[in-house]
Amino acid sequence: MKVTSDPVVRACPACARSNRVPLAHLADTGRCGACQAALPPVAEPIEVDEPMFDAVVASARVPVLVDFWAAWCGPCQQAAPHVERTAQETAGRAIVLKVDSDANPNLSARFHVQGIPNFVVISQGKVVRQQAGLVDSRTMTSWLTE
Repeated sequence: MKVTSDPVVRACPACARSNRVPLAHLADTGRCGACQAALPPVAEPIEVDEPMFDAVVASARVPVLVDFWAAWCGPCQQAAPHVERTAQETAGRAIVLKVDSDANPNLSARFHVQGIPNFVVISQGKVVRQQAGLVDSRTMTSWLTE
């Protein structure tokens, strides 16, 4: 899921209609505006740019896992399924963001990213963990539930 504006537009799993979800409610279960079916929390990594990153982190009521990556990076490609699994396993309890470090060098510099993949956990606007290198989904999930 790539996001570039506020709010996030998500398709209803029941009727496929588009729903606008405010950033503060990405981890919440909502209701489809058309059919009233449950609209589950975001369960996939969200690709963000710097302005959207700042907006999501500022409004998040749950921990945020950030994956700094690049398309050319082999270890980043190996980490991707683990990042996706973490997003699925922590849906409703955390938000997972993906930041392309090549496309967002200022954001990478803000977090002193010198090697990728690089993972940052932010809770209540503060960095609580940062680690470079490949890790599995079990490790990422433990960071978010500590």
